Amino acid sequence: MSGITYVRGDATVPSVKGVKVIAHVCNDIGGWGKGFVLALSRRWPEPEAAYRAWHRGRSGNDFGLGAAQFVQVEPYVWVANLVGQRGTRTGSKGVPVRYEAIDAALGRLADKAVELGASVHLPRIGCGLAGGKWSRVEPLIIERLVRRGIAVTVYDHGD
Repeated sequence: MSGITYVRGDATVPSVKGVKVIAHVCNDIGGWGKGFVLALSRRWPEPEAAYRAWHRGRSGNDFGLGAAQFVQVEPYVWVANLVGQRGTRTGSKGVPVRYEAIDAALGRLADKAVELGASVHLPRIGCGLAGGKWSRVEPLIIERLVRRGIAVTVYDHGD
């Protein structure tokens, strides 16, 4: 038992009671416009606006690989922008995903989830456009979130 619940559906509409944090991975260059973020932006404008402002002000804040930003979008719903990929393209340095950055951001997410008494909901972060492997990401989620008693649900799109 991994401690992660897998469901088919849309991670932007978690159907559990209580406080929920919807987490996803962003890049470190301020780009927002492909993948899961489009579903987020269709529901709420705040996560994109907050991410863009965070990136713009990066000289004076903590924006960068491994950082996490928490944006409240409804009374019981937060979105976590986790910076876990370098750039957006696969190139000579390999795929954009950075597992150590996802790990660090998940640690910040765990602290926030505990503080809020929240469950965490996410797609297979780092494994879409970022090019990561779930076999590398899942153990990070177990280590950082599940071991701290946080309920985690992973959503696979039911097409």
